[in-house]
Amino acid sequence: MPTPPAPRPPGDDPDVLVVGAGVVGLFCAWFLARAGHRVTVVDRGEIGDPAACSSGNTGFVGTQGAAPLAEPGVPAKGLRYLLDPESPFHVRPRPDPALLAWLWHFRRRCTEQHARAAFDVLLTLKQRSLAILREVCATGPLADTLTAQGMLLACRTPEGFAAARASVPAAVARGVPLRVLDPGELAALEPDVAFDVAGALLNAEGAALRIPAFLVAFADALRAAGVDIRTHTEVRDFEVTGGRVRAVRTSGGDLRPAEVVLAAGVWSVACARRLGVDLMLQPAKGYAVDVAAGAHPPRLPILLSEGKVAVMPLGDRLRLAGTLELVGMDTSVSPRRVDGIVRTVAAYLPGLDTDRRVRVWSGLRPCTPDSLPLLGRPGACRNVVVAAGHGHIGMGLAPAGGRLVAQLVGGERPELDLAPFAVDRWRRRPFARRNR
Repeated sequence: MPTPPAPRPPGDDPDVLVVGAGVVGLFCAWFLARAGHRVTVVDRGEIGDPAACSSGNTGFVGTQGAAPLAEPGVPAKGLRYLLDPESPFHVRPRPDPALLAWLWHFRRRCTEQHARAAFDVLLTLKQRSLAILREVCATGPLADTLTAQGMLLACRTPEGFAAARASVPAAVARGVPLRVLDPGELAALEPDVAFDVAGALLNAEGAALRIPAFLVAFADALRAAGVDIRTHTEVRDFEVTGGRVRAVRTSGGDLRPAEVVLAAGVWSVACARRLGVDLMLQPAKGYAVDVAAGAHPPRLPILLSEGKVAVMPLGDRLRLAGTLELVGMDTSVSPRRVDGIVRTVAAYLPGLDTDRRVRVWSGLRPCTPDSLPLLGRPGACRNVVVAAGHGHIGMGLAPAGGRLVAQLVGGERPELDLAPFAVDRWRRRPFARRNR
């Protein structure tokens, strides 16, 4: 963990204020503290708050799931998805200029060129993040919060299985340890589970964090290292002069940091707007349904390829997670969506008992049109860094993103080109060749 900084005098302001104590904000704080900065983190809720995006997910990390949401073929499915109340992707039509702009940019990114480039960037972040997590969780109280037994991608249709197999050579060339499994090999790997699938891929690097145990233990370790974490503290406004934030007004009083990191998930939009910055980010509602594990649960985490649902073993429970709804800040639970997730799982795993529901969760993931997070400085404020928009794979991107943020704040040369993550990238082609 970071070396504790010098004790802070009473009332002293931090070098860096991180807004948001989810997984993204905590990793920003970890690397900032490691670099010697005095860091304060504020959050409107509690660490591991059940309502927060960082708490109600599967905890998947590793190299699976690096494909962007914007892919060729997605626009053609749009009308069918809009008309199907149980589809994995849904948009509530409404006259919202921000949503319309987001959808326009999303549509433009549904090309083979963008999908390949975005996959490459996301995979790099995921690989570096997994290496960081292995270091962070190697010893101490975090040692039992990372499980790394592999992960399955199950394909129900022959067409889906063929598409998955076709993706293997490129992924293996990038260092992803994938193995193709026919139904017999899958049955040998998971002998207690009845599958109705055409085949599967096994990713030997598939891993998951125990949520919320990891978040709570990580926050405790940060506090022990000198990071000041203030929960139930809401950012209300900013004092900005000369293109710099001079003070941050919070429900717990004013703070005057030298640098501000916005890592508040979907609430980063409102914070940035107070600074005169519009973020190309939409809240995307997702669901998680916890059911009793029953007698024969799967041993490995499973991604259901065509159904866009994840199945995560959690001891005496299974977490079934999926859907992406662009419905604004509405977190209400749709019974039809929940039923759709359960029916999808039953189609792939017909022997699984999904009747005993323990908990149903819905929450908002911060999504960009191109699936790449926002990591950089907005032009309007020279001492602000945005770290948001990690979508449904924030757990797998946050560690590497946090290190990039710390390098940017510290004036170092970032280890990766930040152009694909630029806050204002919507004004240009994100992967265009740049003159050097």
